[in-house]
Amino acid sequence: HRIETEVYMTRYPSFDINRFMTVDSSGDMWDVGTLVYSMDKVGQAQFMAGGAFDMPYASTKMEQNTRNFHLAAIGYEWNTQELQRAAKLGRALPSDKAGAAVLAADRFIYGVAMTGSTEKGWTGFTNNGSAPSAQVAADGTGSSRLWSAKTPELILRDVNAAITAVETGTGETHVANTLVLPTTAYNTLATIMIGNTGQSILAFLQANNTAGEALTILKSRALETAGTGSTRRMVAYDNNPQVLKFHLPGPHTFLNPFQKSSLVYEVGGIMNVGGCEIRLPKAVVYRDSF
Repeated sequence: HRIETEVYMTRYPSFDINRFMTVDSSGDMWDVGTLVYSMDKVGQAQFMAGGAFDMPYASTKMEQNTRNFHLAAIGYEWNTQELQRAAKLGRALPSDKAGAAVLAADRFIYGVAMTGSTEKGWTGFTNNGSAPSAQVAADGTGSSRLWSAKTPELILRDVNAAITAVETGTGETHVANTLVLPTTAYNTLATIMIGNTGQSILAFLQANNTAGEALTILKSRALETAGTGSTRRMVAYDNNPQVLKFHLPGPHTFLNPFQKSSLVYEVGGIMNVGGCEIRLPKAVVYRDSF
């Protein structure tokens, strides 16, 4: 066959998770897990008589938690025939296949970060069972929860309720600084105007929200069916490494190539993955069914 000199590369969406959480790459490829200590201060002041012996004392209590890491892999191989045919295109076959392996690794990490791993018993950013979760109010047209049946004011109320829940749920120790919406919901808020203000709901929300500070608003395709009954889900949270992080002590790394046979070569690729850990789940709030 004659090989056409132009190669059509399939395009893929972004698999970047750094927008949503801190990626912790401390450690190395062979670490077995991480051990985390947490400390709380306890004690309560009380009234007492001048000659009393029952002095109230303050103290601290320590807890420790562990999280295991697991090895994952994706590599590539090529043979001499493939190499020679690629040369006719002026392409470096190993480089092309290395790029495919890197893309597969990014896609794997993105999936673990967003939804976890059933095999390892992990949840992810969109489905942590300890994070407070609820459906938005059913007060749209016909008692609907859908934003398509609600006014801009009710939509703003739904979003601000999620943002406020972070502050109230953590006893005002954390404030939501990030809001992630399903891509379709984000695009809708960017196009619906509020009255005669000339502002979209999205623009108004960024400038006026109950967090009381700059709010980062992101979009994610992973939230389109993450909610109750496979409905849309939004996430309001404090994007802080004390709240959540993704453990990646061993980022995807290629091993040295070796010759498997007289015509076939292989390059292994490995990574050490610890998944998405939400340490303070009340600082992450889910709202569904809009």
